[in-house]
Amino acid sequence: MTSAHNPPNATGARDFVKQSTLYQEFLAEREEILKHKWLESERLGYDIGFERALLDWIRKHRDSWRAARRSGSGLTPPVFPTREDKDLV
Repeated sequence: MTSAHNPPNATGARDFVKQSTLYQEFLAEREEILKHKWLESERLGYDIGFERALLDWIRKHRDSWRAARRSGSGLTPPVFPTREDKDLV
């Protein structure tokens, strides 16, 4: 059905975006950030929030996570608390 909110090509464009490598990479990275948020929140005993988890994950894990994905290993590097984690509390 065509409407002002759903132009005729919108579905095809949406499917194209959802199948794009960039979008898939975004979803995988977002999933890792949400895992990091959960782990850190559990470790600290309170919800640290998405923004803090995002910034912490970028600073500590993004480079190695991306390198592991590029190498094709598909393995996510393990997350270990660091001395810096204690400074955040």
